[in-house]
Amino acid sequence: MSLLRSEPRAVSADGPTHGSAEDTVLETERLLLRMARVDEAAALLDFVVRNEPHLAPWEPARPPGYFTVEHWRDRLVTFRDLWLAGSAYRFHLFEKGAASRVIGSIGLSNVVRGAFQCAHLGFGLDHASVGRGLMLEAVNATVAFAFDRADLHRVEANHQPHNLRSAAVLRRAGFEIQGYARDYLFLDGAWRDHVLTAKTRLSR
Repeated sequence: MSLLRSEPRAVSADGPTHGSAEDTVLETERLLLRMARVDEAAALLDFVVRNEPHLAPWEPARPPGYFTVEHWRDRLVTFRDLWLAGSAYRFHLFEKGAASRVIGSIGLSNVVRGAFQCAHLGFGLDHASVGRGLMLEAVNATVAFAFDRADLHRVEANHQPHNLRSAAVLRRAGFEIQGYARDYLFLDGAWRDHVLTAKTRLSR
């Protein structure tokens, strides 16, 4: 489905209208964004394995069993539980015409309600698909979901200073730099500084 932009509004008394993970599909010009099914764990593992050298420097250390189908079946169950609880929303990227091949992942995590109404955005793209503008499409669709369906007010996204591709995607998607955090996350064997960016519903 296509997501329509909406005017800024307060969170409804009934809470977010994000729907179920199984029923939610975001459509862009070239992509379908949906959570992979549990029976697609092997396709998700294939994405992880073929992109390990590409994504490992930007992500936490891999837990035991990370490169097994069983791990990804369990992760997909966890993703659904978090979605149902309204605490995280995960999408996997499928290029139109190749609906069985995962080419990326994007998600909203650490959802905080109350007066904050905020989540963190994270994403990763297949090394063979970099440079085509696909992640910008995915970020725009996911942020629209955050504001229009999950009733969030603010989305934060942080990146390492030398991650120029992610910085460019976020800038083009309308994220603004909020600050700089030293020793922010332990990645690739060391504590890494991060540039802090954010976008709010009011800044759309």
